[in-house]
Amino acid sequence: MKHVLQALLFGLLPLAPVPGWAGACPPVPEHTAQMQGLIAQLQQAETQIEGQRLSDALWALWADAPDEGAQAVLDAGMSKRTVYDYAGAMAEFDRLVDYCPDYAEGYNQRAFIHYLRGDYTPALGQLDEALQRQPLHVAALAGKALTLIAMGREAEGQMVLAQALKLNPWLPERGLLRPELLGEEL
Repeated sequence: MKHVLQALLFGLLPLAPVPGWAGACPPVPEHTAQMQGLIAQLQQAETQIEGQRLSDALWALWADAPDEGAQAVLDAGMSKRTVYDYAGAMAEFDRLVDYCPDYAEGYNQRAFIHYLRGDYTPALGQLDEALQRQPLHVAALAGKALTLIAMGREAEGQMVLAQALKLNPWLPERGLLRPELLGEEL
């Protein structure tokens, strides 16, 4: 029994199926109107506290998985990432994307793991996948900006960061904006 537990912990045995994954992933929850409303409120917010509250509400929408099984896998992956178990987190996010290929947050979370590992090229690809599925994913847009900057593509990263800040001027990354690199684009 000890060896089975060790094999599971180190990813040597396949993960057990998630309850509720009998078939295909249901449609991704439709939150576009809510996201647009929150973004409009963010653009009018007057305090950091208000901006953070609205940003948290956006995160709740992005992290709303299509069903309970997908939510459990997303939550497990995020928990593993929190304790620096990047391999375990990536395995969970891979499972999530395999099950729900239309759900943007699975790609965004995989991108974050790549970014944390310094694997910027695959991070950028995953962020593009997330943004293709959910163009209002401001955090993925900010992540793309940070990734481009980390890759030495400063001007391009600054342009993407400016786009993200137009949507949410309260992003923590706002301190990284260098208007002198944007010319008249800002």
